[in-house]
Amino acid sequence: MRPNDVVTIAVRKRVRDDALERQGLKIIHLDDAVVVVDKPTGLLSMGSEREKERTAHRLLNEHLKTLRRSRLQQAFIVHRLDRETSGLMVFARNQSTQAILQQNWKKVAKRYLAVVEGVPANGQGTLKDHLVESNSFMVHRVGKGGEQAITHYRVLRRHGDKSLLELTLETGRKNQVRVQLAALGHPIIGDRKYGASTDPARRLALHSWELKFRHPVSGASMEFHSGLPAQLEHLFRTPRSTRAK
Repeated sequence: MRPNDVVTIAVRKRVRDDALERQGLKIIHLDDAVVVVDKPTGLLSMGSEREKERTAHRLLNEHLKTLRRSRLQQAFIVHRLDRETSGLMVFARNQSTQAILQQNWKKVAKRYLAVVEGVPANGQGTLKDHLVESNSFMVHRVGKGGEQAITHYRVLRRHGDKSLLELTLETGRKNQVRVQLAALGHPIIGDRKYGASTDPARRLALHSWELKFRHPVSGASMEFHSGLPAQLEHLFRTPRSTRAK
């Protein structure tokens, strides 16, 4: 782009598609450069050796091919969410915007909500660790080496033996918040892989709820939110639930 260039972007902020939503995937924002979706728990972000058919990427591609008057019928992967994690994801509509988004991914503001076992002693804090992945695909903390992982947390609600945390990620390592919260002594509910002993929601209680980034073409500031899923909200619907001050 050059100074004074005029950029036109076709935007459809909330796209309703019943067939897509029956699969659990919701389109939150759609334009000629990016797509923002709300992914359900249990759905892979992209294909794996074991599962290539039912993924967020494939479902979105199938939907884009049905759009009339659109030459942009393919979604390009920018990042991923764990299968068990629900919430916001971004896809690109072409390889150019994919490259821009990936190059600037560290600048994207990413916040999660997590329901954890117990109540942290401090209402807020920062978790700093170095992480490595073992041959068994488990991620572990190490004293030296590995990749640095930084997560800021804040307690939003307390309810008996569980708490709702807001997590702001400074880095985006595999299983980062799951490992760090387990090490803090407060594993995410439903996360038996990293030591959780309870699973009242019958799912991993981790949700990608906020994304903020610059549009890869226009440079406009974009902000998206996804509310706490009903299965997780239900855990706090009793008189014993208190909001943190």
